Amino acid sequence: QLQLVESGGGLVQPGGSLRLSCAASGDTLDGFSIGWFRQAPGKEREGVLCISSSGGTTNYADSVKGRFTISKDNAKNAVYLQMNSLKPEDTAVYYCAATYGTSRCPVPDLSEYDYWGQGTQVTVSS
Repeated sequence: QLQLVESGGGLVQPGGSLRLSCAASGDTLDGFSIGWFRQAPGKEREGVLCISSSGGTTNYADSVKGRFTISKDNAKNAVYLQMNSLKPEDTAVYYCAATYGTSRCPVPDLSEYDYWGQGTQVTVSS
């Protein structure tokens, strides 16, 4: 059974950067599409970015275009979310999620993803 663990969150000043990691165990990420989602206090969980099993990326959130990128390291069985030019509105718990058997990223619906990590807190504040 695939297990996902996020890390790399923390407190950062506006304009700063963080790189989140999503480490997989129990199975290889080959064949999985991986999405990053986030949930701010009092708000619904929303999709941020996805990388498909074939390596294509899909941006789920217009608000992160040009600032966030997603990448995958097959050798380390991990996916990363590089976040630059962070804003206070990026404050949220960030989750990675996986779905198997899709060569393209699914729509950013939570039900499309079968495996979820526990999340890592990102706080952007001065």
